[in-house]
Order: sequence, then C-alpha cells, then structure tokens
Amino acid sequence: MFHLIAQPDQMAQLLAASRQQAGLTQTEAAARIGVSQSRISALETDASALTLTQLLALCGAYGLQLQVRDRNQPVPEPAPLIEW
Repeated sequence: MFHLIAQPDQMAQLLAASRQQAGLTQTEAAARIGVSQSRISALETDASALTLTQLLALCGAYGLQLQVRDRNQPVPEPAPLIEW
C-alpha cells in the first residue's frame, strides 16, 4: 500500500490504522518502541510532535517502510509480483 502524507493528522490516522492492521494494542506498540501507551494514543490523535526516531520505530513495529521521494517525479509503477 502507498500513502501520501502531507498533514500531521494524516500521519496520525495512518499510525492508528497500521497499528490495528499489525494486530497490536496501543500498549503492545508502546512496549515495542519504549514509550507509554498514552504517548501512542497522543500520536494517533495528533502526530505533530512525532519524532523521527519514534516514526522509524513505529514503522518497524508495524511492518512499514518509510520512503521519501521528489514530489515532482511521477510515482513509479509497483514492480509486478513474480511467483516461482
């Protein structure tokens, strides 16, 4: 899945949805990255105070990969899945 994030509230929504898709509670996610459950709750409401360290840790915990690209370049087509 590919998500364009332009606003902190979009990141907050993505974090909440990704945590749920990963099958984690806020408490479990917090334990994985070394913060409190209330911090996860706060980030899922307002991600404006999210640190890069926390973002990368949450991406790892949720099975996400962070990519940064030049917005003036077209989005590349995903590589086709090849099954052997």
